[in-house]
Amino acid sequence: MSHYTQEQISNMVDGRLDWDTTLRMLSMPKDGERFQMYVQALQEKTGMKDQIVLPLGPHLYIVSDAKTKKWETKCDCGHSFGDYRENWKLQANIYVRDTKDAMGEIYPELMSPDTRWQVYREYYCPECGTMHDVEAPTPWYPVIHDFEPDIETFYKEWVNLPLPARA
Repeated sequence: MSHYTQEQISNMVDGRLDWDTTLRMLSMPKDGERFQMYVQALQEKTGMKDQIVLPLGPHLYIVSDAKTKKWETKCDCGHSFGDYRENWKLQANIYVRDTKDAMGEIYPELMSPDTRWQVYREYYCPECGTMHDVEAPTPWYPVIHDFEPDIETFYKEWVNLPLPARA
């Protein structure tokens, strides 16, 4: 049985939950229904027709595509970055801050990193312009593939829910 209501979870997703309740949610063990309630709140907030399988970030999800039933990485605007096992960043618009002027937009003068040793790569949705990630590698380092989740194991062993459909 859940310790929190769907309304509280929805308020948490919307950033409207009081701090005391938020702190308790974060510090206490998670109850069994929380993930399902969280995904339901995200589903309602985004209005996506695709079923959210796993949230990756505030506006980025692995979903079961409503038409193809394949698992894809999608922005909440509906833009597909392709198969969830592929590095979605390679399909994003990338802005690389690799000059003193570009870094100066973020850091005060004389406090930015040396762009010969570190750059910022910002990854944006090509459709809506939402920034989904930032990484700070050396300039020659390849685009980082953060992780490839084991969705089957997660659903079976962690959340104990039926696996969402896919092809």
